Amino acid sequence: MHPAYQFMIGAWIFCLGWIAFVIFTQRKIHPKALFYLFFVELWERFSYYGMRALLVLYMTSELLDGGFGYEDSRAYGVYAAYGALVYSTPLIGGYLAEKVMGYRKAIMWGAILMALGHFAMAFEHYIIFYAALALLILGNGFFKPNISSMIGKFYGEGDPRRDGAFTIFYMGINIGAFLTPLTCGTIGELEGWHYGFSLAGIGMLIGLIIFWFAQKNGALEDKGYQSEEAIKLNENKKIAGMKPLNLIYLGSFLVLPIVWGLVYYNYIVEVLLPIIIVAALGYILYISSKMERIAKQRMWVIVTLFFFTAVFWSFFELAGSALTLFTDRNVDKTVFGMELTTTFFIAVNPLFIMLFAPIFSWMWIKMNKSGVEPAAPVKFAGGLILLGLGFLVLNLGSAGAVAGAIGGIFIVLLYLLHTLGELTLSPVGLSLVTKLSPAKMVGFIMGFWLMSSAVAHQVGAPIARLTSINEAELLESEGFKNCMTDANLKSCMAAPTFIKCLETGSVDGCIATTDFLTDFKNRTGEQYYVAKAKIAGSTNKIKTFVTKDVSFKGSSDLEINQLKELSNQDVVTLSAGSPAKVIGACLSQQSLGKCLSVFTKLGFFAVGCGVLLLLLAPIITRWMHGIK
Repeated sequence: MHPAYQFMIGAWIFCLGWIAFVIFTQRKIHPKALFYLFFVELWERFSYYGMRALLVLYMTSELLDGGFGYEDSRAYGVYAAYGALVYSTPLIGGYLAEKVMGYRKAIMWGAILMALGHFAMAFEHYIIFYAALALLILGNGFFKPNISSMIGKFYGEGDPRRDGAFTIFYMGINIGAFLTPLTCGTIGELEGWHYGFSLAGIGMLIGLIIFWFAQKNGALEDKGYQSEEAIKLNENKKIAGMKPLNLIYLGSFLVLPIVWGLVYYNYIVEVLLPIIIVAALGYILYISSKMERIAKQRMWVIVTLFFFTAVFWSFFELAGSALTLFTDRNVDKTVFGMELTTTFFIAVNPLFIMLFAPIFSWMWIKMNKSGVEPAAPVKFAGGLILLGLGFLVLNLGSAGAVAGAIGGIFIVLLYLLHTLGELTLSPVGLSLVTKLSPAKMVGFIMGFWLMSSAVAHQVGAPIARLTSINEAELLESEGFKNCMTDANLKSCMAAPTFIKCLETGSVDGCIATTDFLTDFKNRTGEQYYVAKAKIAGSTNKIKTFVTKDVSFKGSSDLEINQLKELSNQDVVTLSAGSPAKVIGACLSQQSLGKCLSVFTKLGFFAVGCGVLLLLLAPIITRWMHGIK
């Protein structure tokens, strides 16, 4: 069994045991509805993070490996537009639930759309792929804001159980986020991308069934239906001859091509989103100019902290794009002799959240009682500094890098510091906004604040593109030329057939051809073969490589059931010293240097923002006028 599967099974056993313990100890304190909604949200997050863990890897994977073979920059653009729209549509979904649908119907409809989207990802066609992303975006808009709102309906104002209920609910979010890279990610990487996407769809389907069952058995009581105001408003109302509810269902599919276009032509979102943010910012500043001094200065606090929050999430969300490909290409994923997958490292963040969130909660309470709890701006500053240190710690691994790959411990340290920064900054923002906003503007200001996540994904795209690896450019770089000392390999790479191959293929793919290997043999007398093997522990994952071992001659023409089973380490050993490995090592060194240069600049920028915020903290705290 592949070591990644062993980790996956262990994680599931641990989480199931922990969930059983929580339910057993809390079952008499909280209503049944909480535990149903806990599982619904767990499976929804399982499906969302399952797709997120695989998305960029899938798009940049070569066609032969079942991907689209996108260049890094194109994949980052799609990921950014997808993330920006995922965090924008809940504003519309929440409004429609309040005014027309009610929470129940909105959640059910969102879950159905998302399940359809996940299962559509199992089909290998770019039109269906973008349609699937559009379905996921729309479904998330209906689902995400309303399931959280339903939790609050079961607890009255001032109910002491309320905070505990949301703690349990958010635990479900993090358990789902922790399990999915180890499950969907592992299966996607080892067995095939579409198996991982399909498994995410099954997770969403389970969540949908649980919510339907909760409605049927009365666990949701009388909560989540349309409000009386919505019923009166829409009872006899028709738009274009249709009831508003039916129009929403139909409209979801009518706007699908629009969302499809926004993701495919993602440069539109890059232009549109900044315009929306600037307009909203201008409106807030205009309204605040008419307020009395205290309210005005509190609005200034929101605008100021919005900037720093956007910086934090823009860098933090690189975890799903630039950091994922960096881990895939420039991190040694062998830990304690066990081969792990790229997506394994994505599970580190939610694991650290589960471990450290209770400690942070206890720490803030203790500091508050002692009168030494830092003000909100100081917490924000601490989060930014920790974020920056996370990027800077990667440089510690560069000295010991082998063939352009740093040790896995350094990416784990990055995620540890980023998680500590997230726990320092994230919980403060939403609470602070509700307290600082004027009562009549809370909804609008909260929507503006939540847009920071949408901004983060979109701003993250050009940042991630700075780390994009263009093999053709790296081959022409001075660093690569200095690294590549083998004259014969240089001559083979200058051959017209190799140069022409690079126009449509990758370096590895162009080396693993008869033309290149024949040319290399003619120059050196060394015979290499294109080999194909099945990865041990998987059922259908195939690895193509170049080796001197004559027993692999002709293996590239064999069916999967005829191939030898090898571990990734066996492949490394068999291909050691081959032209692919020599050239690949030089390329990896150049890509490592390029990525670390960008991450170092991001680290210093984040630390600088944190220090600037520390200097501004006394002024911002005064503007808060006593708000804690």
